[in-house]
Amino acid sequence: MMVASNLILSKPEVYETKQIQLTSPILHIGSAISKLSPFEYVATNKRVYLPNPEVLARAFQQRGRLNEYIRRIESQEDQDLTSLLETTFGDNWHNKKDSNEEALFPKHTSSLRWTQQKITDLRPMIRNGFGQLYIPGSSIKGAIRTAIAYHLLKHADKYELSRTQQLSEIEKKLHETIGQIRQRPKFADDKLFMDALFSEFNLIYQGKNALGKTSLQNLDFMRVIQVTDSEPLIEIRVTHKKGKPHFYNLPVTAEVIIISHWEGGKAKYKAPIYTEMVRSVKTKFTISLNKTMLSCFTPKNKIPFETIDDILTICQEFAQDQWDEEHFYWKGIKNTLNAKDTNQQPISLNFDNIRDFYQPEVCSYNLRIGWASGMNGTTVNLLFDPELRKEIRDNCSPRKAPDFEAPKSRRVVALSSREIKFVPGWVKFQEV
Repeated sequence: MMVASNLILSKPEVYETKQIQLTSPILHIGSAISKLSPFEYVATNKRVYLPNPEVLARAFQQRGRLNEYIRRIESQEDQDLTSLLETTFGDNWHNKKDSNEEALFPKHTSSLRWTQQKITDLRPMIRNGFGQLYIPGSSIKGAIRTAIAYHLLKHADKYELSRTQQLSEIEKKLHETIGQIRQRPKFADDKLFMDALFSEFNLIYQGKNALGKTSLQNLDFMRVIQVTDSEPLIEIRVTHKKGKPHFYNLPVTAEVIIISHWEGGKAKYKAPIYTEMVRSVKTKFTISLNKTMLSCFTPKNKIPFETIDDILTICQEFAQDQWDEEHFYWKGIKNTLNAKDTNQQPISLNFDNIRDFYQPEVCSYNLRIGWASGMNGTTVNLLFDPELRKEIRDNCSPRKAPDFEAPKSRRVVALSSREIKFVPGWVKFQEV
């Protein structure tokens, strides 16, 4: 029996899904453990190793050296475990396995050492349940959420936002409550405007209000966006035509320098942070948009996207505004070639590489995520009056700088030669 083509029912499009390739010059996403003590890693001249603690303790016990291992940890006397490892397991200790054939120091938990400075309080990068480096989908979605909030406030008239969601009104409220922000700075913007921007909606299903709970979470239109965790950041070696190798997803432990400046723009070395990072990031993640759920939110004119491409365009706009601010900031910083670090060692604060990075007027990146994206990348700070930005910074930070712009400091990544080379966090998206 033949069926007329005009009677064939098409399956409704519920989800729009895209796989995205993410690349970045260098990146760090913090973990639940903010920093490791010297007993929780082993730094050699070339690499930094993170042990499997249970396996290492078991191996020490099997060789009768567990008490000495515990004694060193408790006494805090000799914070370098290398001598104990060499005595117990030999010079090749980093490749040893216990009696169960489990590695004491798994290969995927070590990194190339990019600094000759003494590493203290190592900041580890987040890992999945298998100990592999990765980028959580929540980190990407959180940055997207900030970009959408920024876009809505920047174009408040276009989206017919209420008077309480206008920038002038938000700035007024911030001035009135500035003293309270310090108590819960990370959540101060929720009640001021974020909850209203994302959750002042009704859910309409088949022409009727949806039944069930109507909490802020249920009414948050960001529910329609799902972002997966990235694929593991597994180190890949590629050989170019000329025979020169290039590494993607190269784990490194680097000296990240907090840079500030004196009055007049002369650069100032504030502090080092020794950080586990990934160089030449290349991975994939998937973003999905639930179009059926999106159609249930009303009023629709206050939701700034209908497709994934719309979302990526919003991210690009936010990235461009951050880029412009960074271009202006680094243009005003003067090199200090004879500076001193916190140990009074000489260091050249030469930012030519950073200025070259920010030289193009058009930002080629889609977003800035993770650690070191700072106040400009994690808030809608750039939309506020500069004087209000300073006031917010000085109320939230123990280190006030009332005569300087906010934020005043930045983080840069140095090579082992201490040449200042990178700024972390910038990522590119390309549909696969």
